[in-house]
Amino acid sequence: MTSTDPDGLLADHLLRLARRLHRVQKRHLEPIGLTPAESRLLRLVAHHEAPPRMADLAQGLEVVPRAVTTLVDGLETAGRVRRAPDPANRRVTRIELTDEGRKTLRTLRDARRAAAEDILAPLTAEQRKVLDGLLTTLVADPGHC
Repeated sequence: MTSTDPDGLLADHLLRLARRLHRVQKRHLEPIGLTPAESRLLRLVAHHEAPPRMADLAQGLEVVPRAVTTLVDGLETAGRVRRAPDPANRRVTRIELTDEGRKTLRTLRDARRAAAEDILAPLTAEQRKVLDGLLTTLVADPGHC
């Protein structure tokens, strides 16, 4: 990329930052015994008012249902979630957080803050504020994805 292609250079920076974010997040999640995908699923379960269906989780994570099954299997084995029948439809399975899952979420919040601080450390408070505004604009525009 040359400086005559600023959008290409920006795209390159964004892709490199995304890879770095993934590496830093993975490093902070490893001691908790979570993968980034399991972390996202656990947070998604916690954000639903009622225990979500597997299909809800697949849609929320933008993955195929089979991928959710694998993630739930791992979290269930670790005692962080449990499958529960839907009271209105026996064919539907809901995913509930366990006490261990709620405890893991508290630990996860601290790990995510530490990972963010690792990434944001070079920025001043003003730069962080500007970045927050820019990212808020980009995240809030679902029409371009």
